Amino acid sequence: MFELEIGGRKISVDEQGFLSNYEDWDEEVAMALARKEGIELAPDMLDALKFMRDYYSRYRFFPIIRAVCKNVNQPKDCITQSFIDPATAWKIAGLPNMGEEMDIFEYGPPD
Repeated sequence: MFELEIGGRKISVDEQGFLSNYEDWDEEVAMALARKEGIELAPDMLDALKFMRDYYSRYRFFPIIRAVCKNVNQPKDCITQSFIDPATAWKIAGLPNMGEEMDIFEYGPPD
């Protein structure tokens, strides 16, 4: 476990930078996580992150990226344009680390 100091609070993250506690997330945390990834968050990006969190809290499943963009009235590739890859978007949204399943998103299916 690692800790980040954000707004005077200590926030625990795992070795890949995912929040250890889903409830620690707020916009200030999102901004700090994004900066750590080299991303400056715009308001429309925050809308996408909030949708991802809402979807995850309702269904306990990671949202399909195109569905995120559609539901926040953005172009179908809004996540890849803004965050580069889904794993980075999920990390900044404060969603849990998918573990080995994340490798599929980053590296493609195994040979």
